[in-house]
Amino acid sequence: MAHSNFSIGRRRLLAQAGGAITAVAIPKGARAANATSPVMLRLSAYLAEAGNRPLPADVVEIAKQHILDTFAAMVSGSLLPPGSAVLGYARADVTAGMATIVASTLTATPVEAAFVNAMLAQSDETDDSNEFSQSHPGCAIVPAAFAMGEQFGVDGNRFLHAVTLGYDIGPRVTISFGALGFRNNSHKSTHAIAEVFGSAVAAGCIVGLGAQQMRWLLDYTAQQSAGIGAWTRDTQHMEKAFVFAGMPAKNGVMSALLVHDGFTGIDDIFSGPDNYFLAYAPGANLDELIKDLGDRYEIARTNIKKWSVGSPIQAPLDAMDNIFRNHRVEPDNVRSIVVRLAHTEARIVDNREIPDICLQHMVAVMLLDRTVSFQTAHDKARMSDPDVLRVRAKVKLIPSDELEALEPARHAIVEITLNDGTVLTDHVAHVRGTADNPMDNREVVRKATDLIEPVLGKANSAGLIERLMTLERLNDVRGLRPFLQKA
Repeated sequence: MAHSNFSIGRRRLLAQAGGAITAVAIPKGARAANATSPVMLRLSAYLAEAGNRPLPADVVEIAKQHILDTFAAMVSGSLLPPGSAVLGYARADVTAGMATIVASTLTATPVEAAFVNAMLAQSDETDDSNEFSQSHPGCAIVPAAFAMGEQFGVDGNRFLHAVTLGYDIGPRVTISFGALGFRNNSHKSTHAIAEVFGSAVAAGCIVGLGAQQMRWLLDYTAQQSAGIGAWTRDTQHMEKAFVFAGMPAKNGVMSALLVHDGFTGIDDIFSGPDNYFLAYAPGANLDELIKDLGDRYEIARTNIKKWSVGSPIQAPLDAMDNIFRNHRVEPDNVRSIVVRLAHTEARIVDNREIPDICLQHMVAVMLLDRTVSFQTAHDKARMSDPDVLRVRAKVKLIPSDELEALEPARHAIVEITLNDGTVLTDHVAHVRGTADNPMDNREVVRKATDLIEPVLGKANSAGLIERLMTLERLNDVRGLRPFLQKA
C-alpha cells in the first residue's frame, strides 16, 4: 500500500512539474493565438444571459407562431416518406428516454429525439425559412430545444427564450459568410451550418450554460458543422431532411450535453490558428455575429409559409391567388401561364420530381383547384393526371435577371394569357408570411390545424395549439406530450 501511495504521489509530482515546464515553454505568440476575441467575448456573454433576458412582447408572439408552425410540420411530416423512414429507424434503433417522439408512442434520449423530430419537421416544404441566411431554422432548432427542454423539465418561457436565441445565432453565422454567394459557390449547405449552430445554442440555453461553457459549446459545434450542396440531387427529400434538420439538431444537442456534462474545449474557435472561419469562409465578416444582438431578432425576419410548398413557389402561388381574387379564370380559357423568378430560385423548382417543389405542377394544380392544400401538394399520383398534365403544358418558367438582382427577396411575376388575348398579371414583392407581409395568428392556426388534425385528431390538435399559443404560461414542456402522440 505504501508503494502504491508513493507511485501515485510521484506521478502527481511529475504531472505538476510537466505542467510547469509546459507553461514556461509556451511562446508568447502561442498564448496570444489562444486569446479570446472581443467578438467571442460579447457573443458568449449574450448567449449565457439570453435565458433570463426579457423578450419584447411582439417577438414572443412571433416566436410562438414559429414554434406552432414547426410542431405542425413535425406532425404532418410523419405521413411522408422521410417521416415514415425515420419513425421506422426510431422503432428499431432508438433507446427509450425522457424525450417525446412526435406522432408516435415512442420516447428517446434527447439526441435521438432531436434527430427524429427534426427529420419529421423537414419531411417536406412546410417548415419556415430565413432568406437572409439561406436556412430553414425552425425544423432543427425547435426539435433540439424541445428535446432538451423535456430532458431537463424547463417551463414554456425558458423554451421560448431558447428557441428565439437559436434563431438569432444560427442564421447570423451564415449571414456573416455572405449567405447567398456562399451557398452558390462553396458547394456547402448554408442550411446545415446555420441550423447546427442555432440548435446548439438553443440547447445550451435550455441547460443554462455560462459564458465560458458557451464558448466551448461553439467549439464542439464548429467541429460538427457539416453538409454539402449535393442534397439538391436527392429526389426523395430524404437526404435533404437529414442535411437541413436531423443532423444539425442531433449535433447541436450533443454539443450542449457534452459541455453540460464536463467537456472543455477551445475558448475561441472563431479566431486564432486553424479557426472555423479560416476553414469555412475566410472572407466572412465576424462582426455580423454580434450585429444588432438584442435589437434585431432573426425569428422576426423568418418566413412562415402560407402554402406547403418550396419557398420559391410561394410568391407565384400568391400572385395567382391575387389574380383569382379579382378575376374568374377557367382552366379551359387559359392559353398560357408565364412565371418569372430569380435564377437561383428557378433552378430549385424547375420541373422537379416531387410535387411540392415542382413549380410547373403546383401552378397547374393552383389553376385547377384555385388553392393548394397540404394534401394536394403531396399527391404524387396527381403528377401523372391527364387534366393536370394538360394544364402543366401551358406553364413556362423564365429565369429573370431583373428578379435575380433583388435576391434574397423572393419576387415573382405571373402572367396568365387567356384565349381571347387578355393578359392578367401580378407581381409579388412581399410574399405572404414574410416580415413585410406577415400572417396573423388566425392564419397560422388555420394552417397548423390543417396539418395536425388528420394525424392526431381534433381534440389533440386543439389542445396542442392552445398550449403552444400560450406557451409562456406552461409550467413544464413535458406537458405537451399527451397532445403530440397518437395511440
